[in-house]
Amino acid sequence: MPILKAITDGRKYAYRFVKYKFLRPQVPQFSDILQGRTAVVVGSAPSSTRPIGWDTSFRVIAINASQSAASGWLLERPDITLMQFNQIEGQNPQAIEVRRVLQGKSTGRLVIMHWRHDLPRLERGIAAFGYGYDQLSLMSRYERIALMRECTGKLNLELDAASKWSNGITGAALALKSGAERVILTGINPLSAGHAYNNLGLARLHASADLEALHLFRAKRYPVFTADPHVAEATGIALWQGQ
Repeated sequence: MPILKAITDGRKYAYRFVKYKFLRPQVPQFSDILQGRTAVVVGSAPSSTRPIGWDTSFRVIAINASQSAASGWLLERPDITLMQFNQIEGQNPQAIEVRRVLQGKSTGRLVIMHWRHDLPRLERGIAAFGYGYDQLSLMSRYERIALMRECTGKLNLELDAASKWSNGITGAALALKSGAERVILTGINPLSAGHAYNNLGLARLHASADLEALHLFRAKRYPVFTADPHVAEATGIALWQGQ
């Protein structure tokens, strides 16, 4: 019933708003890795492109299993990988595929989003599919909300899957707030379906929210580009053409 849903949503909003205010979460950043650099945020929606002028000074933020999808051009491991909590233990087809294609690979700093259990359980879960990392970090829901509010000016309490920002958009915001000189997106297309590392053809849940974020980035004149011509045409984000 619409009235019942409105009441439920209202209570959920009130709870998260109060908790956000109470926690006063810090805006996460990794300036030690990204300050003054060109950051390349690599997704798999459904394929990615090696940015023009690519060199070893670029810093890479991979999203979930996108380093596997980009293996044709991304020869080094990512500097940072953002991974959703459900990829660690989830039994849905996408989570199973993420673990399969990442087996035996590694990253510099692994950032797990919204992990709800203890750290030893997380470490066991990652070890179970053989994914390596130098450093392990957590980003809570409320830290992500703070990051996105700082970057977009909008308080999004993530009341449902459709209203959440995707990890790719979160990666762009993280790079900006970590002092990256510019941010290049590739394999991040809110209008696409499917992932390059599987044949499941899953629809994207965050299309509307991500398009809004890209428009806000553009309105705020952030140095955000896309390496994918079709994404530039569809979203209005500037096409990266080299420095």
